[in-house]
Amino acid sequence: MSPRSLPALNRSAPSNPNKPSIIPLMKKHKVGIIMNGVTGRMGTNQHYIRSILAIRKQGGVKINDGEVIWPEPVLVGRSEAKLAQLAAMDEGVRWTTDLDAELAKPENTIYFDSQTTGRRADAVKKAIAVGKHVYCEKPTAVSSADALELYNVATKAGVKNGVVQDKLWLGGMRKIQRLKEQGFFGKILSVRGEFGYWVFEGDNITAQRPSWNYRKEDDGGIIVDMLCHWRYVLDNLFGEVKSVSCLGATHIPERVDEQGRKYKCTADDSAYATFELEGGVIAHFNSSWTVRVRRDDLLTLQVDGTHGSAVAGLRECWTQHYGNTPKPTWNPDIPQPIDFLGGWSKVPEQETHDNAFKIQWELFLRHVVLGEAFPWTLLQGAKGVQLAELGLKSWAERRWLPVEKLA
Repeated sequence: MSPRSLPALNRSAPSNPNKPSIIPLMKKHKVGIIMNGVTGRMGTNQHYIRSILAIRKQGGVKINDGEVIWPEPVLVGRSEAKLAQLAAMDEGVRWTTDLDAELAKPENTIYFDSQTTGRRADAVKKAIAVGKHVYCEKPTAVSSADALELYNVATKAGVKNGVVQDKLWLGGMRKIQRLKEQGFFGKILSVRGEFGYWVFEGDNITAQRPSWNYRKEDDGGIIVDMLCHWRYVLDNLFGEVKSVSCLGATHIPERVDEQGRKYKCTADDSAYATFELEGGVIAHFNSSWTVRVRRDDLLTLQVDGTHGSAVAGLRECWTQHYGNTPKPTWNPDIPQPIDFLGGWSKVPEQETHDNAFKIQWELFLRHVVLGEAFPWTLLQGAKGVQLAELGLKSWAERRWLPVEKLA
């Protein structure tokens, strides 16, 4: 091979091994985040470990090759031992039991709240009053009036705000959204959701949910919890909720708390709700902590349309097109000749689906630092509280109720 045919790189001058290489410094937009209530189940696992720590582990939220958003959390709660244990998971993470002191620090620009519902509204308003951007779990308040007030106060103060609506970024829900965008369903007719699992009573097998969930006086109950979720799922994927009919039940009257003491269950542990959506779509969701799972996942969503149907779990999705739909006839006198499950096709992995909470955290951080759009505001949180409130009223009055637009 002649010298002229060598790659240009080989014709360059040899490098000097004694000359240090120049590595461009990464610009970090440091964002102080007060994480209040992080010692709870969701706060610890989904928001701290799988979101904020995961973002730090990956090197921050990438803006471009030389720029990242870098979250700097300070953990706030009441248990010093728990806070210290969580802070030790990564270098530079601080913790405190003094919320007011952290709210006074200008380097903390975001206030995040995952406390129990009854404590949330006052803490969020306190953060807004000192100019913090706010991001919080749902329900955002114990009443729709209080939830709407949070949005109005935040808007008047000019702070950026958001509410957790994690299920929109689950792999299964994203696949449903893609199918809808591609016109797979034709006209959507109905949506059926099955959510829940058996939560042990706590007498001989430890309960896997906290006891306050089953006490109304502690803002517990599955209607308050899950109808907030179903509101944003339905509004974003299928059409705004126009009316609701809901029946609740307390199937298990007595449980055992974390200290081994029996207590009376005063909140609903199951909800059977039907929703009428814009465009005539009918949705029905069964939500229960007293059901045994015989389905593909803890949450399954079936969407039926004129051209095809889909069933999604948390991550996977199966479809059946009109042309692949079997034609059964009713005959209970012979074994079923059709393999109904075998007639569905699994949607392939066409995209990467990260942790849903982490995805929304990254979007909110970009919203705060870069001003990118973030439509999942406290107003959307208020809509969730409104639907839960109407669900409880529908149960009490045994009737359908309209869902009015929030002013």
